[in-house]
Amino acid sequence: MLLTLTTTHAPATDLGYLLVKHPGRVHSFDVPTGTAYVMYPEATDDRCTAALLLDVDPQRLRDQRDPFDLGQYVNDRPYAASSLLAAALAKVFRSALRGASKDRPELAAERIPLEIRVPVLRGTVELATRLFAPLGWEVAAEPIPLEPEIGGDSRYLDLLLTGTVRLADALNHLYVLLPVLDDAKHYWVAPDEIEKLLRSGEGWLAAHPEKVLIARRYLAHKRAFADSALKRLEVDDVVSAEEDQLPVARKAPLAEQRRDAVLAALADVDAARVLDLGCGGGALLTALVKDRRFTEIVGCDVSAKALDVAARRLRLDRLPERQRDRVKLWQSALTYRDDRLRGYDAAVLMEVIEHVDPPRLPALEASVFGHAKPRAVVVTTPNAEYNVHYEGLTGMRHSDHRFEWTRAEFQAWASKTADTYGYRVSFRAVGEEHETTGAPTQLALFEGEA
Repeated sequence: MLLTLTTTHAPATDLGYLLVKHPGRVHSFDVPTGTAYVMYPEATDDRCTAALLLDVDPQRLRDQRDPFDLGQYVNDRPYAASSLLAAALAKVFRSALRGASKDRPELAAERIPLEIRVPVLRGTVELATRLFAPLGWEVAAEPIPLEPEIGGDSRYLDLLLTGTVRLADALNHLYVLLPVLDDAKHYWVAPDEIEKLLRSGEGWLAAHPEKVLIARRYLAHKRAFADSALKRLEVDDVVSAEEDQLPVARKAPLAEQRRDAVLAALADVDAARVLDLGCGGGALLTALVKDRRFTEIVGCDVSAKALDVAARRLRLDRLPERQRDRVKLWQSALTYRDDRLRGYDAAVLMEVIEHVDPPRLPALEASVFGHAKPRAVVVTTPNAEYNVHYEGLTGMRHSDHRFEWTRAEFQAWASKTADTYGYRVSFRAVGEEHETTGAPTQLALFEGEA
């Protein structure tokens, strides 16, 4: 799927500074659904076009819950702009979405002539106009015809937007409204999606005549989520001019709160040499590398593919040698003893144990707590009691989870493991706590003898 951004603001090649992507190169990024590319088919002082191309890997979109459903293999997801493209846009143009530009800060704050084209998008001309026109865009949308032998129009559009808009605003319009036009999300919609909607809609969504439709579609028709978002928009809409100048505290997504809780636990035990066990694609590793307190960082995972993703995410090939020497990536199964893992200050199992079959947990305990035996171990896992707050969730939070524990079950397992291997254990809540169900994530900090 494809999206192009064109400007004639002179010099037009300054678009590269705003997007933080050099016009003379092809940039590639690994994303959860495939590979995203940014390239410039034209780059002159008079006119510059940046193209975002998302090459979707259909295998990554397969729904494992029903492997015999033909719809997994025959669908429009790799071709029609949707939440997949919006998610890629958010990752690739992260700084531009925030309106940040180290090299051209004054230009980032300026309204510039823009032309945006999305050549294949599900939706109607009427809806596209209702969504984009109130934001100052001139909308030219043409239905894509079906084959001549069939006749008529398909349900897809070729969308062209023209206007003089701040680039950050344009990108945020697209981030929200592409999934709204498609009326689908390719991932589970959790409560943190409300924050994403309000953050990206800041300054324009509250006054949009279609804000109810936008909220409902963006939040996958989860009525409780949409009602919550709309109530907060109403409050924002009546803020006085004086209050409007005050900074608004951002509620961090749960993944960010979980990461920060792990970093705080590591700081509490003065860990410098850290193992990230079951590191996956490197979400925690990225935060560890940025913190100079950690002098040696090891990411371990049974999946070689996950380690490749982590290496790209960390940009190990571009790090200075001194920084690169702090980081090691090892393929290792946590249910088997590995002498390389012995002697570290701390080990982290962040959202890992719930992916292990219960009969294999004793093997994991023996290899991590018994054989590797770091001075401290940090374990996080979902709190099953909190699942009632996720509207529409009937099973576990992820299809690969083997179990999800209540707080009592987690504390019983952690206390028994601590007694068996000579640790003391304490517990922390991660995320906003509910008075009866607790927080969405639970954390255990195991501390051995100093």
